Amino acid sequence: MIYLGIDTSNSPLAIALIEDNTVLIEETANLKINHSLTAMPAIEEMMKKAKVLPTDLTHIAVAEGPGSYTGVRIGLTIAKTLAWSLKIPLHLISSLQVLAANEQGFDGLVCPIMDARRGTAFVGLYEGSGLESVLADQHSDVKEFLLKTKELNRPVLFTGIDAALHEALIMEIFGEGAHFSRIQNRLPRATNLIMLAQESTQSDVHHAVPEYRRITEAEATYNKAQEGKML
Repeated sequence: MIYLGIDTSNSPLAIALIEDNTVLIEETANLKINHSLTAMPAIEEMMKKAKVLPTDLTHIAVAEGPGSYTGVRIGLTIAKTLAWSLKIPLHLISSLQVLAANEQGFDGLVCPIMDARRGTAFVGLYEGSGLESVLADQHSDVKEFLLKTKELNRPVLFTGIDAALHEALIMEIFGEGAHFSRIQNRLPRATNLIMLAQESTQSDVHHAVPEYRRITEAEATYNKAQEGKML
């Protein structure tokens, strides 16, 4: 079996190929280059290096979000197209769980963070050893989520490239109870994505949709307008 893993849910690009229990190739970049221009060429080049043909693939694993609206859509579109055209299983995995997997040996809770601006972030909370969800993936005010997590009275390790953006607030609330990933563990790894996919059920290709965890600005504006009409 050969799995292709794709994560374009945030600014980093993470792709990998695993054959059975062997990592053939893994590539991760954090260059903030438009995924719509680079993701598919990067996948094609990686497969060429590994001497893997599209018809050799048996499974596709993709990060379903949350994250960048555009980034999530790009990764999922590529994954769905490949899975549909090759008639192979598609596996959707939480982008936050992929980040948490970098630290699943931590004796405590792991909190992946993706900044969503205006004091908010996409966050979740996982048990470090088995990646069980403690607090579900969500779009939340950062301070509110941190205070909720503080109430659990457990050591917490914060990961993701955006954890640094909120480090001052994290230290203010947690003090010595806060831990941070080393820089090499703050990027998503497509090999972790594939390992999680191997333990998951496949998704229906035609009904697979992104997990944005928040509504778009257009939807928010529309809902606000509708509420105004009802008053």
